Amino acid sequence: MAEVYIQSPVGITLIEGDAEGVSKISVLDDDKLMPSQDIPHELEDAAKQLKEYFEGERTGFDFKLNPKGTDFQKKVWKALLEIPFGKTTSYQDLSVKLGDVKAIRAVAGANGKNPLWIVVPCHRVIGSDGSLTGYAGGLWRKKWLLEHENPVKQQSLF
Repeated sequence: MAEVYIQSPVGITLIEGDAEGVSKISVLDDDKLMPSQDIPHELEDAAKQLKEYFEGERTGFDFKLNPKGTDFQKKVWKALLEIPFGKTTSYQDLSVKLGDVKAIRAVAGANGKNPLWIVVPCHRVIGSDGSLTGYAGGLWRKKWLLEHENPVKQQSLF
């Protein structure tokens, strides 16, 4: 398993994977970690595409993914991949899309276990009332990512 650390505007990002694909992308709060000098061949595309995303030059990813999880988790993560860049959905709407409106907690749990930060866009799932609900990377990061993807701000008329 290869790994690389890259700098992002919201912290050091760890990318892990092998020839089968990227299995984990996470953001770390460790201020002592430094970006990697050498990028393993298997992770070059992922590192390049994430840097392009943070620079505002990319809205989607096309490198090979290989997340580890249950069948249900993978079903939820696949549904997350269908949320368009710059858009959001609610846990309830995601549950309905997956065929079980009562599965909101299970969907939220699978969302929270997403091992592919940003690429599988769990940050695009919000509360039914539009609130920013739990996010493993911290709500400030979720807010940053949503603003990065949809920079047009509503201006108050008052």
